[in-house]
Amino acid sequence: MGDWTGELSLDLENRNGKTVAGNVFFQGAFKVMRPIYHDDSGQVCYYLLNPGGGYLDGDRYRMKISAGEDSKVTLTTQSATKVYKTPKDHVYQESEILLKKGSYLEYLPDPLIAYENAHYKQKNVVRMESGSTFLYTDILTPGWSPSGEKFSYDTIQLKTEIYLDGKLGVFDHIKLSPEDNSVEGLGFMEGFTHLGSLMAVSEETDNQLLDELYDKIYSEQANIKFGLSKLAIPGLSIRVLANSTQIIERIFNDCHKIISRKLNHATPRSLRKY
Repeated sequence: MGDWTGELSLDLENRNGKTVAGNVFFQGAFKVMRPIYHDDSGQVCYYLLNPGGGYLDGDRYRMKISAGEDSKVTLTTQSATKVYKTPKDHVYQESEILLKKGSYLEYLPDPLIAYENAHYKQKNVVRMESGSTFLYTDILTPGWSPSGEKFSYDTIQLKTEIYLDGKLGVFDHIKLSPEDNSVEGLGFMEGFTHLGSLMAVSEETDNQLLDELYDKIYSEQANIKFGLSKLAIPGLSIRVLANSTQIIERIFNDCHKIISRKLNHATPRSLRKY
């Protein structure tokens, strides 16, 4: 395994209308549960889990996912990703996702919780062929600290690169370093504690879909701030600032249903296990 604390590889393919794994490999503190089919659409769902219960000082994780032509998959996690204090070295996780023509992959992990003195870096690289669809969410949550401070973690850094037919179409970089900058102010968290991001890349996205999503989020009664925009490639991006995980999860669940209906894909009623 080398320097990897946990490593996972999953190759998916369409067999007679049903998505199955052609290859599954994992070792260390990174595992995948058995496949679940929520309905008769053929779309498969996999739960990823860390049997250690959280990420610790110097942990390194790598995930490689390949979705073959016309395969359809939902990836999620069994529970929140908890990053504990990292006094010596940061935690690092990288994901490489390959989407072939006609494939549909949604990666919907539970929230990332960064506790006091946590230093976490993440890099996602997605390579898509024309005609494929990618849907991704993440939610950043500050963990409890003895001092009671809202932002007691050291650094959270997330990078996402999306390539369409070999050309870079999206580069998204989020970096929150409370020790270096006041993240509570304008241009950062702006008085909120939780940050959610949703990204959808598909040739089926259009202005009507953006309008419908905007109206749905705008009707949310909770205290939030949000932004919705087109990507440089066919797709959209949503950012939500709020003061609780549940509010962002509710908004993203509603958006997920709207997007899935637009793209004519099955949507599991619930992915959570609580």
